[in-house]
Amino acid sequence: MPHKKTSSPREPERDYSHRSLIDKLGVKPGQRIGVLGVEDPLFLNELAKRVPEFAREKPPTGADMILLGAENRKALARVTALASTIQKAGAIWIVYPKGQTHIREADVMAAGKSAGLTDNKVCRFSETHTALRFVIPVARR
Repeated sequence: MPHKKTSSPREPERDYSHRSLIDKLGVKPGQRIGVLGVEDPLFLNELAKRVPEFAREKPPTGADMILLGAENRKALARVTALASTIQKAGAIWIVYPKGQTHIREADVMAAGKSAGLTDNKVCRFSETHTALRFVIPVARR
């Protein structure tokens, strides 16, 4: 019988279940943030507490982070243009519905890749939505 590896409890800094959504997304005070098409009132309220002056209509120049709500594939067409507005170490979080056929994780991944970005983190945004983070590949920073 093969030896069963016993798993030790997760290190506290690696267990993110207790962290707020704002922390999971990596929002820090003073960042330049654009929120486009994300209409979740609870999230917007929490974001405003940490970064009171985030942009809603268009992304700020040299954004640290952009959150793009993508309820359908058509919304993903913005990713390429948005990629040029983030800082070299910035990120684009694409927030999309979970478990749908009209927009799937594969569609979101393809949009990020076609914009020259790399996905490097996923986060539960809400009961109904997932967020996938895209960044400029390290080799191009």
